[in-house]
Amino acid sequence: MGSGKTTVGRRLAARLRCPFVDADAEIEAAASMPISEIFERFGEPHFRDGERRVIARLMDSGPRVIATGGGAFVDPETRGLILAKGTAIWLDADIDTLVARVGKRSHRPLLVGKDPKQVLTDLMAVRRPAYAEAPIRIVSASGPHDVTVEAIVQALKQLDPRSTRNGKP
Repeated sequence: MGSGKTTVGRRLAARLRCPFVDADAEIEAAASMPISEIFERFGEPHFRDGERRVIARLMDSGPRVIATGGGAFVDPETRGLILAKGTAIWLDADIDTLVARVGKRSHRPLLVGKDPKQVLTDLMAVRRPAYAEAPIRIVSASGPHDVTVEAIVQALKQLDPRSTRNGKP
């Protein structure tokens, strides 16, 4: 949450000349309601189940850049699917950067009525071990997003020099 997944993902997809998909937008379309309402009406476990199904569908839809929600990769089944069928990239940012970014928007259900810094600190403590399984870790600093995109492209090349040939990961 706040690492820049959507913004960086869009720019990375353009750079690689492939489609971009925001998993959260796909979940909202499939459920015909916003994520905040899914959380409120059905709870997080129900949301995570739907998220897993949507990501599985997206992973089977051909090469693309997919921005997943921050909790998706924590789910062992979803994480296994992503690691088996794609290249996971962890956009890592320090807590103060995340707090500054999430403070600009009010649509994040895990933050409603809570201290964002405490919630993000707690989430990172729980999620960090799962995120560390991503083969690529990129620090998402407060600078231009294009710097982050370039770092990802270089990391993809190092992971597999053929991976960015003709713009396709």
